[in-house]
Amino acid sequence: MSPDALAEAVLSVLTPIAAERAPGEPFALAAADIVFDRPRNRDHGDWATNIAMRLAKPFGTNPRELAQRIADGLAQVDGIAEVEVAGPGFINIRLEAGAAGALARTIVEAGDAYGRNDSQAGRSINVEFVSANPTGPLHIGHTRWAALGDAIARLLDASGAHVAREYYINDAGVQMARFAGSVLAAAKGEDTPEGGYAGAYIGDIAARVLVARPDLLDLPEEEQLLVAGELAYGYQLAEQKESLALFNVHFDVWFSERVLHAPGVDGAPSLVDQAVDRLRAQGHVFEQDDAVWVRTTDFGDDKDRVIRRSNGEYTYFAADAAYYLNKGDRGFEHKIYLLGADHHGYVHRLKALAGAAGDDPEKDIEVLIGQLVSVGGARLSKRAGNVIEMDDLREWLGTDALRYSLERSPADSPLSLDPELLQRRTNDNPVFYVQYAHARTHNVSRNAADSGVDRSEFAPELLVHEAEAALLGALQEFPRIVAFAAEVREPHRVARYLEELAGLYHRWYDNCRVIPQGDDPIETVHRTRLWLNDATGQVLRNGLRLLGVSAPERM
Repeated sequence: MSPDALAEAVLSVLTPIAAERAPGEPFALAAADIVFDRPRNRDHGDWATNIAMRLAKPFGTNPRELAQRIADGLAQVDGIAEVEVAGPGFINIRLEAGAAGALARTIVEAGDAYGRNDSQAGRSINVEFVSANPTGPLHIGHTRWAALGDAIARLLDASGAHVAREYYINDAGVQMARFAGSVLAAAKGEDTPEGGYAGAYIGDIAARVLVARPDLLDLPEEEQLLVAGELAYGYQLAEQKESLALFNVHFDVWFSERVLHAPGVDGAPSLVDQAVDRLRAQGHVFEQDDAVWVRTTDFGDDKDRVIRRSNGEYTYFAADAAYYLNKGDRGFEHKIYLLGADHHGYVHRLKALAGAAGDDPEKDIEVLIGQLVSVGGARLSKRAGNVIEMDDLREWLGTDALRYSLERSPADSPLSLDPELLQRRTNDNPVFYVQYAHARTHNVSRNAADSGVDRSEFAPELLVHEAEAALLGALQEFPRIVAFAAEVREPHRVARYLEELAGLYHRWYDNCRVIPQGDDPIETVHRTRLWLNDATGQVLRNGLRLLGVSAPERM
């Protein structure tokens, strides 16, 4: 019996009690409002709820008295073995072994779908992350956001939302001109221009440009810069895409900043021009000192923002505004931005922008700021010279270890990775510990098949060992963990859950045999335990998939 089924049972008991309190009045409580927790002490049962304490005052009764009435009603429900009232009004529920054990078959039959839920159904969400300038290789900071952003998108998708992973290509402005100038200088054998980009990768790109356009240096100087810049841009962006793909991160949308500044069809205003007009129509644009401003202080920003300077040039804020509005035009009601540790100033700015656009800053936009990550012993890139590259990290530590480690800690906490630990094949390495548990479930299944144990029988009432009760309890939690992790945008909750589940599985493995010992006959309990073994493997596999980490069958 799942928490959802228990909630429905509690609701059916509460409804007539509410009718006694206020005849004819509708009962506003829904099953989703009834929350259950796993008691820390399993002697207290399988599930506990404080619903009686929450409703005692509006019901005009004593919490323990209401809890006892609920307990008496639940005791009549099939699948519930025992209900008791504890403390000021907690309700502890113990399920019948058969009702608890039935979950094993449910999970196996659900397969990849187990854990998916509809908590985010009907929501259209744009998740923008990484969004690096196409002027150099992706580095360690991008790596953390690549892992977290992709995991958040996976969780939202598993919770029923329509999700788009989006990469904003910063391909307009001063940094692109400096990049082009740096590549052209390298092609000419000249020193890096002041403020330009250095590193061996610039020389590599310049060599590729010369192969593609051997006539480059024969062109007029302005055309040289344009040709070198466009080719270099294409090469660098392609490299970033490849780096992300090798890291198991794929984007649905690659949005070019240039699109925002380009004239519309038949001379229509650009998206940036349109953004200013749309913000003006909302009543939040004013002119001062020959510049155009947005009154973002109306929405909590620390100062008003210039959107067009007195010389007629647009600011970065103008592109931000056009981009935000464009996301809404494409049907995304909720926008999530994942930004680096040096972007704290963007939080109020973007929320104020949402308000100026007529949206709800507390509902329609979310800005997550990630903290710095370091790796002990990591060397700076030989190509880039001043960063630790994503590709170097992936090749050194492996995609699985790197992704899992970046995802098992909250984004807003600084993180230091221990490369020596992450390369160990021991239980103190979290990703190995979880993956090994999954591989062990497959090993048990293979050995069971060799020994003649199959899933031809299922008697859940036989799963009575305390290790089985604990394992089943954890397996039942998985859909709730997924839904909550999606709601709060915290993939680390899934990782920590998987580690707990792996520990419970290893304990169960040590105490409960799937294969008979010696010449003992194969019994129904062995076949039933195989269901539980396979159910655990399915949940471990589903959880690892949500983190973008592989689930090996052998280790």
